[in-house]
Amino acid sequence: MGFTFQINNDIHFKHDKQLLAKAASYRPKLKHQTINAKSIVELEKNTDLLEDCGVKKVADINELANRKLKRNDKVILDFGDHCVGNFSLKVKSVGSPMDAPLFFKLKFAEMPAELASKSEDYDGWLSKSWIQEEYLHLDTLPAQLELPRRYSFRYVEITVLDTSPKWQVVFEQPTVVTQSAVTADAVTKPRLADPELNRIYQVGVKTLEDCMQDVFEDGPKRDRRLWIGDLRLQALADYATFKNTDLVKRCLYLFGAMPTEDGRIPANVFTQPTETPDDTFLLDYSLFFISILADYEEFNTDQMVLNDLYPIAKKQMDVALKLVNEQGELQITDDYPVFIDWSNDFDKTTAGQGILIYTLKQFISLAKQMHDSDADRYISKLTLISEFATKQLFDSKSQLFVSGSNRELNVASQVWMALAHVLDDQSTKQLMVQTVKQLFPIKGIATPYMYHHVTQALFEAGMQKEAIRLMKGYWGKMIQLGADTYWEAFDPDKPDYSPYGSAILNSYCHAWSCTPVYLIDKYLLREGVSYDN
Repeated sequence: MGFTFQINNDIHFKHDKQLLAKAASYRPKLKHQTINAKSIVELEKNTDLLEDCGVKKVADINELANRKLKRNDKVILDFGDHCVGNFSLKVKSVGSPMDAPLFFKLKFAEMPAELASKSEDYDGWLSKSWIQEEYLHLDTLPAQLELPRRYSFRYVEITVLDTSPKWQVVFEQPTVVTQSAVTADAVTKPRLADPELNRIYQVGVKTLEDCMQDVFEDGPKRDRRLWIGDLRLQALADYATFKNTDLVKRCLYLFGAMPTEDGRIPANVFTQPTETPDDTFLLDYSLFFISILADYEEFNTDQMVLNDLYPIAKKQMDVALKLVNEQGELQITDDYPVFIDWSNDFDKTTAGQGILIYTLKQFISLAKQMHDSDADRYISKLTLISEFATKQLFDSKSQLFVSGSNRELNVASQVWMALAHVLDDQSTKQLMVQTVKQLFPIKGIATPYMYHHVTQALFEAGMQKEAIRLMKGYWGKMIQLGADTYWEAFDPDKPDYSPYGSAILNSYCHAWSCTPVYLIDKYLLREGVSYDN
């Protein structure tokens, strides 16, 4: 299971200096906090936790200064919660004069399972340079060690590779200076009657906080990039919590400032050492630029932003509509695929059609706000594309949408047609009723990104009990397995699933998984929905 990205070496980008300047003007001043390690722990087998791996406390952190470590000794520090920032500690020698350098290793982990994995055994397709570990030599002690690289972790394993027979090493005052564009103290957390939903909400806030950095990162461990798919969901979660509209504007302007010569927006951009667009292009991600702009304008009307970015949004739609044939069918190409989910185990064409309808409706709303004389043309296109979906893709026998030449039935197709409200409200509810009846439990999907859309489709269809049940069974299950923040990938049937072949490369704090805060805010708080626990 894994999505294949196209490599485009002949793509040429334009850089709009004015839009880049506006993006820079919204760069956040990061907030910092000094956090001390809380305790010394050891790994222990725990079949209730991820990969049967947990920790047990063996000492208070103040005992660390009393531990004299020599070759092959190790100690694991627990900071008590997920942290993103720069690590430091004091190091000194005890015993005879120091007659050799200190050689030791630091390994940072978001989950205990990472510490149980051996770095040297990793042989996946993703670069092993993402493994969070450092091999260090210190020639003279005492020293104040301050690592320049930012890490994302809760646990730090220190392994002494060697001192000498004459002296030992002592580590003291392990700390991390955390960083984020926001602070969780600014969020008024709702009081929900259901304690499990309360916890699900709190972990979502923490996940979002740690991914809000210089931009909305996809993950602070890796890739540390601004991806459109993640940004769309992060922005919605942000409106429900931190309400940091400046960071949303910064990210919108970054994408808008660096399209290709044919107008397409890349799926992601790098911001270090300078703003650089990636050469990955996904049709649904480009269309979601429209969604992000429309969602932002709905939350915070801003004519300047709309004036600046509407032409870029319009270009994304125009490029997409060129892929629609005379019958109204979206014909996806290999060089401009849709993502939908990491999995390639299902046909994605009907889900792509649903996303086009979803974003076209949002675009028409923007076009009307801009008094665009072309609005009627887009309304006609919407009618054509929607009629193709209802007449050609909807199967009256199964009461579900089919996808591809084999008329495949899959969850993603139903979800995106439901979110796009291709059918009337009663028919949308029946669509999701049949989805639950025929296609649940969900198989072949392993990302919170897609699970978010399934859950939201259930809410949109008025199926609150089913939506809450899925939220608890998915995000709640991660918490049961030991999550402090939500993960990039998770399959409830295979909790140890990794797209990369090893837990050590998984991102256990990932932006697209933070959305329970949005779902709870929109469907259980703002709409005043009653529900049974």
